[in-house]
Amino acid sequence: MKRLTRPRGNRRHALLPVVALLAVTSASGAAQGGAVTKPLGVASSARGVRAVPRSARVGALFSGDLEGGHFCTASVVRSGGRDLILTAAHCLSGDGDTDVVFAPGYRNGRAPYGLWRVTRTFVPGAWSDRSDEDSDFAFAVVASKDGQDLEDAVGANPLVPGRATGASSVVVTGYPNVREAPLSCTNRPTAQSRTQQRIDCPGFTDGTSGSPWVDEEGEVVGVLGGFEQGGSTDDVSYSAVLGSAAASLYRAATGGTGGTRASGSAGSP
Repeated sequence: MKRLTRPRGNRRHALLPVVALLAVTSASGAAQGGAVTKPLGVASSARGVRAVPRSARVGALFSGDLEGGHFCTASVVRSGGRDLILTAAHCLSGDGDTDVVFAPGYRNGRAPYGLWRVTRTFVPGAWSDRSDEDSDFAFAVVASKDGQDLEDAVGANPLVPGRATGASSVVVTGYPNVREAPLSCTNRPTAQSRTQQRIDCPGFTDGTSGSPWVDEEGEVVGVLGGFEQGGSTDDVSYSAVLGSAAASLYRAATGGTGGTRASGSAGSP
């Protein structure tokens, strides 16, 4: 297990008091061959972010503030609420800190687009119940800052469950906890099993859990985690095949349609 620990202390996972655990099934039945016809999320581009580089859509997760050290990676995905990030489930469950913040575009001790506090999380029930590796993905909602939503600040990529593994090369971007800048790798994923995909990328050590796999169309088609919680070596990484369970969890995180989200605790879909 290489991408689940925090850089300091013996605490392995974050526990958010605002966590809403979703009782959804795993993606073990997802097909490798087909593709969803449309990406999930709104189709319009983010407002007012033309000067912001696409790399700012990926960031590091911290415990409390920048002094806490980054422990996982997350990325902004399109949603009607314009406030949603995607990461690995093992980054957002278990015992540990009581608050988590997201720093998009983090580099060298600086958060150029601010710190965005996680207020609510959506974790598959199959992960929270039994740490099912096929359900190692999760969403989190972040609070707005100064009247601005996260997606308006840095943009977002569409989430596309159901893409065939290896349909195109992907860019994997993450934050190793021994670095203060992101690491990126481009390669073509291959099938590890019917429900898991793998990619050969050097140097993806602890801290890179939750790294998005972005295809040539700019779509998120994987998230670093899954088998062995991302892999037992630094040079091979994994993702669960994102299928119906990921789509269901996304709908729950966005209030059912990708639009306005219902308030209160999330229930079973």
